[in-house]
Amino acid sequence: MKQLNLLIGLALLVVVAIVPAYLKNYGVHIFTTWLVFIIATMGLNLTVGYAGQKSLGHAAFFGIGAYTVAICLKAGISFWLALPAGAMLCFFTGLIVGFPALRVQTIYLAFATLGFNTAAWLVMRNEEWLTGGTFGINNIARPSLGGMSFDGNLAYYRMVLVFTVLMALILAGLLRSPWGKAFTALRDNPIRAESLGIDTRGYTLMSFAIGATFAGTAGGLYASQVGFIDPALFTVGASIMMYLMVVVGGPGYFLGPILGSAVGVVLPEWLRFAQGWYLFVFGSAVVLLMIWLPDGLLSLPDRIRARRQSRQESEARRLSAQPTQSAQNGGAA
Repeated sequence: MKQLNLLIGLALLVVVAIVPAYLKNYGVHIFTTWLVFIIATMGLNLTVGYAGQKSLGHAAFFGIGAYTVAICLKAGISFWLALPAGAMLCFFTGLIVGFPALRVQTIYLAFATLGFNTAAWLVMRNEEWLTGGTFGINNIARPSLGGMSFDGNLAYYRMVLVFTVLMALILAGLLRSPWGKAFTALRDNPIRAESLGIDTRGYTLMSFAIGATFAGTAGGLYASQVGFIDPALFTVGASIMMYLMVVVGGPGYFLGPILGSAVGVVLPEWLRFAQGWYLFVFGSAVVLLMIWLPDGLLSLPDRIRARRQSRQESEARRLSAQPTQSAQNGGAA
């Protein structure tokens, strides 16, 4: 399975590295947005899919990262300092938001994070002196590095692609480390994990903090990409869409955010041929998918494998029962 994931990942990397060069500006913009949401949902997948926490506040972290970068750039601070500043701010905010998870779980935790998202959105909308309020912040510059400018859409796309690969490698290393095993143990059985000496409180907080860091990084990249941000981009609805991307792709699957973000970002663009009906078509497709594959698209190979194994076991039981029946029939004769 790991080798298959590696091959799929390499094939995707080749595709995303080559295809945008043959697209128009809008196509490059869609691919860049896809990569940004891959980074954001990788963090949410860590929180939800690997650590088993419920979070509906991810768009708030996305917005904090975006506003931090925008405000810093307006103040004359370099993008390369603003982006890590936004990520670190999200890290510490994620630690604070994670505290409710130490007391409540499941739907109650989801409501707590939803409340945080609403509070953050209200700050973004009402504190005009800082965020521009409903008018937002415009003319957000794109970065440059040395003599290399990322003003062009394709150049900025390639920069975001590099960030996506780096963040994916960081997450892969984290999941292969003892931390990754601790996160999955926390998801599968928190009581057993604690009995094995795992600091469940600490890992719960870190799952939120690291997930928030990924979202903040993605938000900072998004702010420079579109050049304009306002509170409407970071509502509870945006958090629900990110959660949906994780669930559709497959929570707890490393490649899940890639597929889920494609469904959430790229697929709606392909469905625009339906004009006014495209949202209905998109929503219906997602509902049917959740009925058929509740564990996400990437659970399909596991489901096929489980069905094949079940058939083999049923066939083995049937064959093992035949000699017994023959012996009984012979004894009766």
